[in-house]
Amino acid sequence: MQVSRRCNSTKFFSAMVVLAMAALGSATAGAQTRHQQPDLSKMPWMNKSLSPDQRADLVVKQMTLDEKIQMVHGDGWGVLRPGAPLDPRSNFGAGFVHGIDRLGIPDLNLADSAVGIRMAAYQGRYATLLPSTLAAACSWDTDAAFLYGSVIGRELRDQGFNMTIGGGVDIMREPRNGRNFEYAGEDPVLAGTMDGYVEKGVLAQHVMSDVKHYAFNDQETGRTEVNVLLDKKAMRESDLLAFQVAIGISDPSGVMCSYNLVNNDYACENDYLLNQVLKKDFHFKGFVLSDWGGTHTTVKAALNGLDEEMPGDDGYFAAPLKQAVLDGKVPQSRLDDMVHRILRSMFAAGVVDNPPIRTVVDPFQGRDDAKHIEEESIVLLKNQDSILPLKAAPSESIALIGGHADVAVLSGGGSAQVDAPNGDAVHPREGGARWGVPVYFPSSPLKYIRKKSPDATISYNDGTDTAAAAEFAKKSSVAIVFVTQWMSEGRDAHTLSLPHNQDALVEAVAAANPNTIVVLETGGPVSMPWADKVKGIVEAWYPGIGGAQALSNILFGTINPSGKLAATFAKDDAQLPHPQIVGMDASTRHGAVYIDGKGHKTQTFDLHYTAGAAVGYKWFEQQHEQPLFPFGFGLSYTTYAYSGLTVDDAARTVHFTVRNTGTRKGTEIAEVYAKLPTAAHEDYKRLVAWQRVELAPGESKDVTLTLNPLYLSVFDTAKDGWQLLPGDYKILAGASSNETPLEATLHVAQ
Repeated sequence: MQVSRRCNSTKFFSAMVVLAMAALGSATAGAQTRHQQPDLSKMPWMNKSLSPDQRADLVVKQMTLDEKIQMVHGDGWGVLRPGAPLDPRSNFGAGFVHGIDRLGIPDLNLADSAVGIRMAAYQGRYATLLPSTLAAACSWDTDAAFLYGSVIGRELRDQGFNMTIGGGVDIMREPRNGRNFEYAGEDPVLAGTMDGYVEKGVLAQHVMSDVKHYAFNDQETGRTEVNVLLDKKAMRESDLLAFQVAIGISDPSGVMCSYNLVNNDYACENDYLLNQVLKKDFHFKGFVLSDWGGTHTTVKAALNGLDEEMPGDDGYFAAPLKQAVLDGKVPQSRLDDMVHRILRSMFAAGVVDNPPIRTVVDPFQGRDDAKHIEEESIVLLKNQDSILPLKAAPSESIALIGGHADVAVLSGGGSAQVDAPNGDAVHPREGGARWGVPVYFPSSPLKYIRKKSPDATISYNDGTDTAAAAEFAKKSSVAIVFVTQWMSEGRDAHTLSLPHNQDALVEAVAAANPNTIVVLETGGPVSMPWADKVKGIVEAWYPGIGGAQALSNILFGTINPSGKLAATFAKDDAQLPHPQIVGMDASTRHGAVYIDGKGHKTQTFDLHYTAGAAVGYKWFEQQHEQPLFPFGFGLSYTTYAYSGLTVDDAARTVHFTVRNTGTRKGTEIAEVYAKLPTAAHEDYKRLVAWQRVELAPGESKDVTLTLNPLYLSVFDTAKDGWQLLPGDYKILAGASSNETPLEATLHVAQ
């Protein structure tokens, strides 16, 4: 009977499969009949010898008004919002824009992909979790940045997407910002350069690129209500300079405008930001898309530079824009420009000529690439008595404590959250991508540390009981405490201090074991009241899916650390320009909405950036404050010496020598800064150049770097342009912003 029922069930299932396949074939045939592919050979804009702008112009001339309107807004929240309508042609990403079938223009399928592709698990897909972009910035390696973008681009293609909406370049004005892990640090030149090469890497895969959030989205507290107030000179020399550098390097497809207001106008309808600076001064040829729900008007937004409304269900650029064009409130020429910018970006990126083809992501290549990037990104902050690298010896005993280091590494949250394979490694039953909850990835430091020293005694304690952890640490020759700081879109940290009483854990372990090392997995800078009580400090950031392997290679010296800080670590909150985040009080702790003391949502609140252009290390130098760890700082297992700085005034180049004075091969990041003439009225130096220099023990290399005039210039508000002041520029070279032993003078003639 059992066999008979099984046979009958099998026959029934087989019959149902046949019927389903027949129905599917019929439906597919019907769909093909309804949406027959047009003959592309008869379309002049498919001529690849024409420029992207020429091809776009030819398409625009053939489009109806309705087709143009269709191109400038998305199709709704889709999978981002439960219950929202989902277009059957959507690729289940963050955004979807209908193409024009009859003209051979494909849909836009956009994906959140700041540190890897979000929501891959929605259809059982896999995506590589890369180290945080803040980590990658600490490599100061443009090749690594290009690789970073290439990983994202190729996996987007493999999953069927044709545009990323990553590319964060907001500089770190607020080190407690929940999204700092998506950005590239505090210096506009470093941040803009690194992000520019990330986006070049994306574009190299024939995927449309994006730079965001334009501009001054530097905190999550009240991000849709905060009104950033800053003069144009300070704007151009800080945050906007980062965007200028990134856009100049990468020529991105899109720039995403931000939620906040800038000088009383929303960023997505801000004429100064979008028309005057981005499109006119930066010569940006691509299109401006709004952050999701960041559009507030129809006519003002269109006239002031917004080209595409996302996700589109607010309807400002749907029927209302069509009516505004018919009524003459928005010129037809402006709508044509909006569409042209989108189309030329599609042609330029190759998504028309080389559309993505769905295939299986290679997780092994992704892991190896992520590991390589992390190996260059880890920053060794302290190494007293050369406690690192660890020795792989049977006599060694190592206690690992805290941070779920037995099974996983931490990742950042929000729209940058990548799905953890097989679910969260710490809480597998709760899924792999939960908004507002930390997600851990299956990369076990304990496992790979044991692999490095298989004969040593290596054990783990979760650190939840401070006294028990200290007692546990006493039994080993070395104690490694893993501390974590989870950060996410939609929230800021209230303080630089580590959460969950982890400072007390470190203090207790350090008191119990004099050979204590701390490994930090953080979204940004943190304070360390215990820094002088431990022997080693390693900043691993959010290390990605290959993080444990990379970390073990650093800890045991297989890889010599070369990363240097892309952001200053303050001693405490009191050292910051704003000791408390503006707009944050007890009533804002539940989310990124500004609420007054009576519990009422306010329309806007002002944030005066009192530091002006003096962000990060510039602020500390201006205030004569000594940070915990300075910008550009990072130790190695070898030592380096600098000598012979000279400057060529005519060529505007600097020359110096770096020598490896230690016994290990290593890579030094040589940094060059400039102090402008007194007429600039700047009491701080600027980063103007750098180079990674690989050196064998005892080896010397000559370094020659060209000084970009833009990085030496001041913005003249009266002339509305950059000015290279005549006079003497002090050029400094060395290992960090606080260690520049070489000085020379660049003279700029009148």
